[in-house]
Amino acid sequence: MTTRHFDVLIIGAGLSGVGAAYHLQKHCPGKSFAILEGRQRMGGTWDLFRYPGIRSDSDMYTLGYSFRPWTHGKAIADGPSILEYVRTTARTHGIDQKIHFGQWATRYSWNSEEARWTVETRSQQGNEEPQTRRFTCNFLINCSGYYRYDQGYTPEFPGRERFEGKVIHPQHWPEDLDYKGKRVVIIGSGATAVTLVPAMTRDAAHVTMLQRSPSYVVSLPDVDAIAQALQRLLPTKLAYQVTRWKNVSTQTLFFQACKRFPKLMRKLIRWQTRRELGPDFDVDTHFNPSYDPWDQRLCLVPNGDLFRALRKGEASVVTDQIDTFTRDGIRLFSGQEIKADIIVTATGLSLVALGGAELELDGRPVSLPDTMSYKGMMLSDVPNLALVVGYTNASWTLKADLTDEYVCRLINYMDEHDYDVCVPASDPRVNEAPFLDLNSGYVHRALEHLPKQGDRAPWRLYQNYLLDLIKLRFGTVDDQVMRFTRAPGKEMRGEAADRAA
Repeated sequence: MTTRHFDVLIIGAGLSGVGAAYHLQKHCPGKSFAILEGRQRMGGTWDLFRYPGIRSDSDMYTLGYSFRPWTHGKAIADGPSILEYVRTTARTHGIDQKIHFGQWATRYSWNSEEARWTVETRSQQGNEEPQTRRFTCNFLINCSGYYRYDQGYTPEFPGRERFEGKVIHPQHWPEDLDYKGKRVVIIGSGATAVTLVPAMTRDAAHVTMLQRSPSYVVSLPDVDAIAQALQRLLPTKLAYQVTRWKNVSTQTLFFQACKRFPKLMRKLIRWQTRRELGPDFDVDTHFNPSYDPWDQRLCLVPNGDLFRALRKGEASVVTDQIDTFTRDGIRLFSGQEIKADIIVTATGLSLVALGGAELELDGRPVSLPDTMSYKGMMLSDVPNLALVVGYTNASWTLKADLTDEYVCRLINYMDEHDYDVCVPASDPRVNEAPFLDLNSGYVHRALEHLPKQGDRAPWRLYQNYLLDLIKLRFGTVDDQVMRFTRAPGKEMRGEAADRAA
C-alpha cells in the first residue's frame, strides 16, 4: 500500500476546509498540503443539505470569509448561493486542485518517533469494494465540522411503522419528492423547521409545525441596507470589512444583552413576535420558551417569512407531545390528531467530533472526553492537531478564520525554531466544564462524547470574537502551556552526525 506524505493535511472540503487551505497557502507558502474529502463533492454542509429553502442562519458578511468579500445582494443567503461562493473561492485560489475526493478519514495515528500523523481513509468508487489508503503529515487540521454526515438525529416515534405516508429527515432530502397539494407535518422548532415551513407552503396544501416546546424566533431583513449603501460609497473590500465589523458588534451586543438582562430581552423578543403575528395569535403557547434567550441558539427568519405564513393561514403551529403515529398522521397526548401525507423529522443533528475518526497516540487509543480543549482549537496532550470549530453564538467562520491564522503562526514558529512537535500540556489544576454551553437537546446528547473545556484561559471557550481576536491574532504562541520539542528520531540522527564529524 502506497503512502503519500504532505507537510499538512486538511480534513474536509467544506466552508472551513477551503478557508484553512487559503490561509495555509498565504501564510505558509512553502508547505505542501492536501485536503481529504469523504464525499465526491466539495461544499460540506452546503452541498449535503438540499431541503426546500435551505439558507444561512447567520448574515453572510460574518459567515463569509475574511479574505473574500460577500457581494451578493442578500445578507441571509440561500444554500446554492453559499455553495457557489465556497466553490468559486476554491477555484480562484487553486484550492480545488488540492482536494482528494472520496477519502473518508477513519483513523488518525500519531508516531512520536517520527513526529508524524498517519491518516487512514476509506475510499470507494461506485459499487467497488472499499479501499483503505494512507496519508501522512507533520500537522493535521480537522475541518470536518461537528455532526455526522451519514445520519441525522431522529427519536423513536411510537407507531411509525403504521404511517402510510412518507417520513423524511431534512439531512436526506429526496430530490424527487413531490409535496404539491400534500398535507405536511414538520416535527421540530429549530432552525431547519422554521426554514422549511414557509418554503413548503408555496406548494403544499398546508404545513403544520409540530413542536414539543417553543424556541425564540427573531425576524431580520434578508437585505442589509447599510451594507448596500457602503458598497456604493466605498471600495468593495473596505465596504465588506466595515459591514463585517458592524455586524460582529451588533451580534456581540445582542448576545451580551441576552445574558445580562434576560427578562428584558425576553420581553423585547415577545413584543416583536406579537407585532409580527397580531393580537389574536397565542404567542404565549407557541413562542414563549421556558428558558432564557441564548440558553439555546436563536432562530432567524428573514423578513418574517414564518410569521407571514402563519398569519395567512398557509401554515399552523401546534405545541404538544406525540402520542403515536397513526395510519394517516399523528395523534398527540392532548387527543388532537393531525392528518399528514408527509412527515418531516426536523429533529436535529447527531454531533460527533473528528468526523467520527479514531484517534491514537503511539498505538494507544485516545478518549476524547478525557481531553480538554486548548484555545478552542487543540486538545490537551495531543500533538500537532488542530480542530476548526466555530462559534455557537455567532457565525462559524469568524472563529474558523482566527483558528486558521493561529495555526499558521504556530507552524511558522516551529519552523523558525527547528521544532517538530507542539502539544498543549494538560494541567490537573484546571476544573472541567462541558465543551459547549448551549442547553439544546442535540448538545446534551453528545456531551459525553466530546472533549471538555476548562474554567480558565487558555482552556476556556469564551464564545467571544473580540476577545479571541486579541488572544489568537496578536497573542503569543509560546505560552506556558504549549510545549515544543524535536522528534526523537531527528535528535538521534543529529547526535550521530555530530559523532561522525
